[in-house]
Amino acid sequence: MTIFQFPKDFMWGTATAAYQIEGAYQEGGRGLSIWDTFAHTPGKVFDGHNGNIACDSYHRYEEDILLMKELGIQTYRFSVAWSRIIPDGDGEVNQEGIDFYHRFVDCLLDAGIVPFCTLYHWDLPQTLQDDGGWENRRTIDAFVKYAEVMFREFSGKIKFWLTFNEPWCIAFLSNLEGKHAPGNQDLQIALNVGHHLLVAHGHSVKLFRDMQLEGQIGIAPNVAWAVPYSKSPEDRAACDRNIEVYADWFLDPIYKGSYPDSLYEWFVQAGAQPPVQDGDMEIIAQPIDLLGINYYHPSVNRYHPEAGYLQSEEVDMGLTKTDIGWPIDATGLYDVLHYLQKYGNVDIYITENGACVNDGPVDGVVNDTLRIQYLQQHIAQVHRVINDGIQLKGYMAWSLMDNFEWAEGYRMRFGLIHVDFRTLERTPKESYYWYQNVVRNNWMETR
Repeated sequence: MTIFQFPKDFMWGTATAAYQIEGAYQEGGRGLSIWDTFAHTPGKVFDGHNGNIACDSYHRYEEDILLMKELGIQTYRFSVAWSRIIPDGDGEVNQEGIDFYHRFVDCLLDAGIVPFCTLYHWDLPQTLQDDGGWENRRTIDAFVKYAEVMFREFSGKIKFWLTFNEPWCIAFLSNLEGKHAPGNQDLQIALNVGHHLLVAHGHSVKLFRDMQLEGQIGIAPNVAWAVPYSKSPEDRAACDRNIEVYADWFLDPIYKGSYPDSLYEWFVQAGAQPPVQDGDMEIIAQPIDLLGINYYHPSVNRYHPEAGYLQSEEVDMGLTKTDIGWPIDATGLYDVLHYLQKYGNVDIYITENGACVNDGPVDGVVNDTLRIQYLQQHIAQVHRVINDGIQLKGYMAWSLMDNFEWAEGYRMRFGLIHVDFRTLERTPKESYYWYQNVVRNNWMETR
């Protein structure tokens, strides 16, 4: 048996996102977002699923927070629906939306849970998309206005802020691969979107400093770890591109004030480049306080000339997979966190990590053994990283409960709590009770 003891101030938590859990898509003065439009477009989401009701957390947040309190977590990462705060993106502020999030945050604080707020988790107001979305620099100004409203309203209540969740998904998955809203398939559009959201991030960080707010602010990229299939230079380069497009493409501008040279040239050769204007890189490079890291799985990759925009093909090595098809190998988390040390020993929070396991209730019990194994392996790597001296401050399991899993609809379940999407009944899974034990003891054992 091995005991992994964690630092006294280590923060355990869970995470969700507004569109995935809130529902109430036409209530409380909320405007429509690009995910409302995308999900209501036939063929975009599995079986026509949408977030109209989701987990109905807009109405059931007190029940959900009680489950969080029973879980024992110290922090909860959630996102705010921009279109609840400013329904058309940059017009009048919706007081009803402000009031909802005040009630929600106050309920968290009353439960002794620290709010960890993401300003943007993919749900751009549709009116802004109608005017070009993140391709239009007007959206930068609109986002900063929205951030200012949130900073002003929740100063003193929310002390941990993330500007953007998973910028790779916003730029590339949504605007090159077209798998997420708004569904574009164009490399230049993807680079435009990625650059403009970085500029919006930088302006928001500067605003946070100018307002002299108490707390910390950062960003949460999803990172990948790719191991070369062979020792060939082509396979190694393919893996480098795979790692860099998730991490370096967004973090180099923040920490170094420039895009990574090799990937920049790769995109130029493909006929595209980010639309940098004078002063952009300086504003992007505003110092941040923390780095949120979303990590799920590694891959073994090799060069293939027809394997997408990176020519990097994933090789199936026969590892155990979660129900969404992602291989399980927790050493990738250890490796990628060491890779990120090139940006300095910054404060890191694991803001998402978890497994899709679709087991349902049997006699009222959800015995999701594979999820427990996944969490145990990854939390062991978290301890290993801390032992190496990396400033890893917290871990947030994805997700608190089963929810709308974007293009996969409701068929893929990541939650510690099972949700019956017909009745909306919540049932804590065995992984909930396992994680509860880790959180309450601040240690984990393996046998």
